[in-house]
Parts: sequence; C-alpha cells; structure tokens
Amino acid sequence: MSAAPVIVTDDSTVTRRKEDTRPGSWWRMPTVLTVMALLALVFFGLRGIPGADSVYVLAREGDLNPLGIIPERVQLPSMPGATILAIIALLAAGGVWFLHATRPRPGGKLRTSLIALFAVAWVLSFMTWVISERTLDVTTLLQGTIVLAVPLAFGSLSGVLSERAGVINIAIEGQLLFGAFGAALVASLTGSVWVGLLAAPLVALFMGALLALFAVGYQVQQIIVGVVLNVFAIGLTSFFFGTVMTQDPGTYNRPMRLPTLRIPVLADIPVIGRVLFEQNVLVYLMWIIVAVLTIALFRTRWGLRVRAVGEHPRAADTVGIAVNPTRWKNVLLGSAVAGLGGATLTIGTGVAFGEEMSAGKGYIALAAMILGRYHPIGALLAALTFAFADSLQLRLGTMVSQEGGVAIPGDFLLMLPYVVALFAVAGVVGRVRVPAADGIPYTKQ
Repeated sequence: MSAAPVIVTDDSTVTRRKEDTRPGSWWRMPTVLTVMALLALVFFGLRGIPGADSVYVLAREGDLNPLGIIPERVQLPSMPGATILAIIALLAAGGVWFLHATRPRPGGKLRTSLIALFAVAWVLSFMTWVISERTLDVTTLLQGTIVLAVPLAFGSLSGVLSERAGVINIAIEGQLLFGAFGAALVASLTGSVWVGLLAAPLVALFMGALLALFAVGYQVQQIIVGVVLNVFAIGLTSFFFGTVMTQDPGTYNRPMRLPTLRIPVLADIPVIGRVLFEQNVLVYLMWIIVAVLTIALFRTRWGLRVRAVGEHPRAADTVGIAVNPTRWKNVLLGSAVAGLGGATLTIGTGVAFGEEMSAGKGYIALAAMILGRYHPIGALLAALTFAFADSLQLRLGTMVSQEGGVAIPGDFLLMLPYVVALFAVAGVVGRVRVPAADGIPYTKQ
C-alpha cells in the first residue's frame, strides 16, 4: 500500500522519487522457460536416437541459387544437434531470469529477442529430434504454414477491427463458416471462383449485422451473443448442407480452387520463394490488408476515431464522433474480412464445403488477436505461429507412419496447435492491455 502524498507548505526543495516494485509473479515466465528447456535437453537431446541423422531439405533443383549459397540438404546428427539447440534455449531462459531478477519492470527489445531465441531454439530442437532418420522439406512445411495462417489471420483481423471499436467479437467462428459456405455455394452456382470470392465477405456480413444489431443496437451481453451466433451459423449451414448441397453437389457444392499466381524470378528464390511468391490471391490479400489496416488504425484520422471509441466513448461523443455508428461500421468491416478467411477453407484450398469445417479456427483466431495485442501485425505473427504448429503436426503425421525414427501418437499431434495456442495465450494474456471500453455498451446521454 503506497504512502499518503505529502503536501509541502513551504519553499523547501521537493525531490521526486519514483517507486517501481517488482510484481509478485516475476518468476513465472523464467521458470516456465527453464523447465521447457530442461525437458528439451533431457528428452530431445540426451534421450534421442544414437547415431541417427536429421535431414532438412532447403533448396530444390531449378531454384535461383547461384554458386549453391544455400545448400540443398542440411544433415545434422540428431542427438548432438538437439542437445546443442536445447542448451541455447536454456541459455536464453537464463537471460530472461537475469532480466527479471535485476529489473523491476523487464521489457523491451532485449527480453523479446531472448524469448524469440528461446522459441526458435526449442522448436528446432524438437524438430531435429522428431525427424531422426527422416527427411523434412522445409519449403513444403512453410508453404503449408502460410496456407493455414490465412483464415486465422483474417479472423484475427476481424477481431482487431471490432474490439478496437469496443465490441467483443466471439463470432469469428461463425463468420469464417459463413464465408466458406457463401464462397462454395456461389462459386458452384455461377461456375466462377472469382464470383465466389466476392460473395464470401458479403455472405459473412449477415453474421456481422446480427452481431452489431444485438451487441450495439440492443446492448445484449456481447460474449453470449457471439457464442449464440456461432451455434446459429453451425446450425444454419449444416441445414443447407444436408438438404441442398448433399442432394445435388454438382450444382451447389463443387470443389473449385482459386488459381495460383506465380511471380517470376522471386518464386525461384530458395526456401522462401514458393512460400511467399507462389500463392493464390487470398495470400497476397492477407499481406495487403495487414499493411493497410496497420496504417489506417495508427496513422489516419479514421483510426484515431476508432481507437477513441474503443477507449473512451463518452469523450469521443463529446467531440462529435458518432460512437455506435462507428461500432456498427467496424463490426461489419471485420465480418467481411473474416469472410475472406472463410473463403480460404473452400475455394482457397480446392475442397467442397463441409459441416463445421471451420473446426475451431475462429477461436484460435481470437487467441491470435489477443496474443498479437490487438495490433494487425501482431495478430498476423500470432496466426503464423499457430499455423506453423498446425503445419508441423500435418507433416509429422505423415512421418510417423514411416519405419524407424521417433514415434509420436497421432492424437497428440492433433492437439499440437491447440496446446501451442493455450501456452502462448496463458503466458502473455496477463500483460495485454485490452481497449478500455471493450464489451461495454454505450448509451448516448
């Protein structure tokens, strides 16, 4: 408990003193990192397969790789490689311990860099252990990461737009599902994937309108509204799937796919070429929308007004900003963005619509938004993190059936993306600052 302020009544010199105490939970993050590093050292390094090698494929024949700067294959001895990487992770954890023990409020780029170093070393240690006696194509792994990140990124951007304006958006799952449904249905009816792409955000607007109507218009509890809308989206799309699409899939639910747009020369760069420059239009739109929203939210008058509505709506109202109309517009815009993410699940990957095919991606997108600190770039990076875990479990799922190497239960691999999301949010959510008026209805006085 802080002492009462002292009121000075004479002309004596006043010395300003800043009291900065360390929070009681300062040891939790370093402890978690240390335990994880020790587990990696014991299980991935010391208990690895003796004499086994792990092979990473980096470049392919025909890549733009003058003088072979980037090797086609990197072969590591599994046990020593995983052990060294685990030791690097342990050293990074020690650095975090030092910062937390010597600084009352540790933070900044050094702490972030140490945590990033820990994450990279730990993941590489795990991968080196798990692919013992096997080969992993890094380009394929990263390509899968980008594809799986698109719906998560668009969903998290939808959350950023809504919650920056003060409306909690739990309905991302339903928005993704409606986008996937609308894209598949309209593309099948018209025979054009481009028309289906345009239809996806328009169909998802229906979910956004319902969310805005109940959350902003009728001021219903926003978390409950979001959950109910998700259930509603599952029920409605399942009804049409069972009664219309299943009866005549050739007319209403054909598997159609957006063409791959390849950028010459850039697509031939080893490792990242095909990952970044040989994708469909939705991937390129993801990069563009993240950049546009970052500039719009933090460098324009519109973004200032949106953030003012989410932080202090009454003050925003006093300077002439229409609070509830702004919230309506942001919820609708966010829902349309999530609809593009839903289109990735059908016409973006070339599969027909299926019941509940969003499969919890909306909730992972919500976690990505929180982990990304309600910032478009942070949300994208978090979405890429979760998508990497998902892509890795898919690749490892095909490896476990091969003879030799490390055997991991398939059920554990299926849990991997959700476990990563849980650990990531649990470790950071306590320090994320939520918009002050998020989830609080506003009534004009």
